[in-house]
Amino acid sequence: MASFELFIGNKNYSSWSLRPWIALRHKEIPFKENLVPFDFENGNPEFRAFSPSMKVPVLKDGELTVWDSLAILEYAADCYPEKGLWPDDKSARATARAISAEMHSGFSALRNACPMNMRRPVEVMSVDVAVTADIERILDIWNECLEKSGGPFLFGDFTIADAMYAPVVSRFATYTLTEASVYQQYHAALTGTDAWQEWEAEALKETWYVAVDEV
Repeated sequence: MASFELFIGNKNYSSWSLRPWIALRHKEIPFKENLVPFDFENGNPEFRAFSPSMKVPVLKDGELTVWDSLAILEYAADCYPEKGLWPDDKSARATARAISAEMHSGFSALRNACPMNMRRPVEVMSVDVAVTADIERILDIWNECLEKSGGPFLFGDFTIADAMYAPVVSRFATYTLTEASVYQQYHAALTGTDAWQEWEAEALKETWYVAVDEV
């Protein structure tokens, strides 16, 4: 059995940390949490002690170090195949990997304009055409996946794909970016999990302030 230690950043702001954390917690994969806040615009010098990339999250399993959210999730799936981190069906698994990779590498307009900030008061944000295009693409992905799987998560049960899109649900809520029914359905599924509620409760208690993420 793996003995995981997961290094994460601020729960209020760190969308990349949320991704492996919520998957491990929801799937009841044991791990030790080590939170190192990034209270500097470009991270924290203390990251150097555990992170080859000077970023979070980082997973340590004995002598092994795995950095990058998606790589961590893939490693967890290898270590715990019985947990269903990817769909069992080959075609569904390929689609789940594709949309996870698209989230990993894309949607920069949305990321830049609307950083994850769970403490921020909920209010409508006016966004440009690039952000609108990102929102529409994400809603298309959710519609297609949920119609095919029947929900409540993108491929029926919670998978890595849901972990990858979890911070988007937070952004959509914080900045009131859409009222689409598919968003409301998916928001209810994700925020209804014990893992989400635990993360959010702890995020709201944090007092660290990162100016670049306050928009």
